[in-house]
Amino acid sequence: MKKSKILVIEDEEDIQNLLHINLEAAGYRVFLTDNGYDGLKIAREEQPELIILDLMLPHMDGLEVCRRLKKDDKLKDIIVIMVTAKSEEMDRVVGFELGADDYVVKPFSIRELLLRIKAVLRREYRSDSGVERIWKHKGLEFDFEAMEFKVDGINVSLTATEMKLLQEMVQNEGRVLTRERLLNNVWGYEFEGYARTVDTHVRRLRAKLEPYSDLIQTARGLGYKFSTEKLQ
Repeated sequence: MKKSKILVIEDEEDIQNLLHINLEAAGYRVFLTDNGYDGLKIAREEQPELIILDLMLPHMDGLEVCRRLKKDDKLKDIIVIMVTAKSEEMDRVVGFELGADDYVVKPFSIRELLLRIKAVLRREYRSDSGVERIWKHKGLEFDFEAMEFKVDGINVSLTATEMKLLQEMVQNEGRVLTRERLLNNVWGYEFEGYARTVDTHVRRLRAKLEPYSDLIQTARGLGYKFSTEKLQ
């Protein structure tokens, strides 16, 4: 069975070694670097499925690395998990805006990180039985099989997480989806304290749905509902 490739961009040697040992033990093929420049080079050469990206890097910080990854057509679909300090909440928000898929906070549990990696790598974007391949509403078009999304005839680039989030909402149209359910079904884990992850991705998805952003409705205190019915 082919091993998934994971690139670790982390300048703290102890953390780098910890990740290297545990990721290889979990069956992944691991590439390591301590700076963003080499990280981008390795990403282009090896095309990893996932990158673990520290935000506090010398010379080129993690946000700039993420920005360059998501602007590169050959690298933009690589899953990015940010590693941040507790004091870097605003950086996490910016990272999500740039296209990062998830984050962990130092000091992190290696078990939790491995669970998240396993969850995001096993995501399969297949339409459920009984769901049509093409979903359309006004100027929106979502191809569940090809995983392509168009707004008024123009292809819109969505990250893997945004695509899965939109798919979950569209396939549950009219239902209120709690943040906990979205975390479990889209990100693949259940952990307290990650409501901000859902909220940030929903905000970013709404921006890409313009001028149809009001289809994603907020259910106060609960979560979100995707509805093509006009708001009352």
